[in-house]
Amino acid sequence: MNVTEQLSVTASENPHKAAYVFQDKETSYMELEGAVTKFASQLQKLGYKKGDHIALVLGNSPYYVISLYGALRIGAVVIPINSLYTPSELTFILNNGDVKGVITMDVLLKKFEAIADQVPGIEHYIACESGEEVSFEGSSLSAKLKPFTQLIQVGSLELDAPTMDDEDTAIILYTSGTTGKPKGAMLSHKNIYSNAKDTADYLQISGDDRVIAALPMFHVFCLTVALNAPLMNGGTILIMPKFSPQEVFRVTTEHQATVFAGVPTMYNYLLQSAADSKADFSGIRICISGGASMPVALLKEFEKAFKVKVSEGYGLSEASPVTCFNPLDQPRKPGSIGKSIMNVENKVVDELGEEVPAGEVGELIVRGPNVMKGYYKLDEETASTLKDGWLFTGDMARMGEEGYFYIVDRKKDMILVGGYNVYPREVEEILYDHPAVAEAAVIGSPYPETGESVLAFVVTKDPALDEAILLEFCRGHLAKYKVPAKIEFMDELPKNTTGKILRKNLGEQVAQ
Repeated sequence: MNVTEQLSVTASENPHKAAYVFQDKETSYMELEGAVTKFASQLQKLGYKKGDHIALVLGNSPYYVISLYGALRIGAVVIPINSLYTPSELTFILNNGDVKGVITMDVLLKKFEAIADQVPGIEHYIACESGEEVSFEGSSLSAKLKPFTQLIQVGSLELDAPTMDDEDTAIILYTSGTTGKPKGAMLSHKNIYSNAKDTADYLQISGDDRVIAALPMFHVFCLTVALNAPLMNGGTILIMPKFSPQEVFRVTTEHQATVFAGVPTMYNYLLQSAADSKADFSGIRICISGGASMPVALLKEFEKAFKVKVSEGYGLSEASPVTCFNPLDQPRKPGSIGKSIMNVENKVVDELGEEVPAGEVGELIVRGPNVMKGYYKLDEETASTLKDGWLFTGDMARMGEEGYFYIVDRKKDMILVGGYNVYPREVEEILYDHPAVAEAAVIGSPYPETGESVLAFVVTKDPALDEAILLEFCRGHLAKYKVPAKIEFMDELPKNTTGKILRKNLGEQVAQ
């Protein structure tokens, strides 16, 4: 079984039930199933077949759900991409991921026009209508453009779908790497299906649930918890184009939401907005937090204000992503990521890979049907991350009483900005690309609104270089959340005897 086959089963059992609500309009499972099949038939007609790679560069919308399930239904490999990425970031993933087709919003086509000659492997750009006046006249992509709505309208409900194996790659998720270039985690149909089912079962998501999808759908947290998991058991997805505290409260009330999933930053915004809004979470039975550790003070304050339980969990792209959640039928332990979900095993090991006693700190490793096949075209990276069936997360953790896990520290240098991963090396390489930069180092700095912000330290070759110039340079090459919030100029960066820059010393300097 895979997620697109499960959708067909759910649609046959609950044809008139609402699969999703978007802009206050309900769409039934039967209607969704029909749209998915029609879109899949048109992809086949355009020449796409099992194993071809199709990128989704879309915001939260029905387009995303239909495109994802339609592409999976013909055996294509889906590559979700953040629509905020710059042309240079898109270029790398499209080429590295051997992408053949792109599904995107019409308002984003300018980005693709700018890089069209750098991504010659793209055969089609399927444009989803935003409702804005967008003219394709004179577009350099016109020969490759296909309107999404038109494809659906002429699609067929008859589909000769290929046979798919559980181990066939379904999705490639690009996650930032310490080398500065994103790595593509290959997730199989088994990975995606098992984690969606196990997450739904663990969180008791049923056909009665209405789950708010305010997290970005390109992110694996939303993909599994707020999209695939509800569709497993006939639940309803309440699709929000973007996160807004006031809109979350409105949707919760008007559409009887029962589940909310978000990163700690979202909970902070909801809490801060509650005093000025019609904040009513009385219908919510559970809030799910992930993407970063939630401060215990925030968790307690949120629960007190809204009289709702927050269940923290843990996951990573390479594990589809969920490995742990605080159980619903047992005491929730603030600060803990919870226990292993069903069919997934977590343990804490030392540098030799031996399990350490409870209470001791080591590296968290994971094993289960949700663990990725490997990194796309990166055999060495795969070998160093997957060992004897275990996924080495790089996160330091300890196991407490009764099997509850606690993350002690994040991956060595990763910065979490509003739930998004930012690796210093990626930002540093952009800084080094500026001709006036001699040295650069990037660290995370505590920031109330987003958890952390990106802080850069730079040694210049030219004293005329200032912060404004360098920030503008970064904005042209990095997604907004990766751009440094502040750049400090130094005469020299702290180094050890071998010449390695000591980020730890910079962090201590910020803390003083």
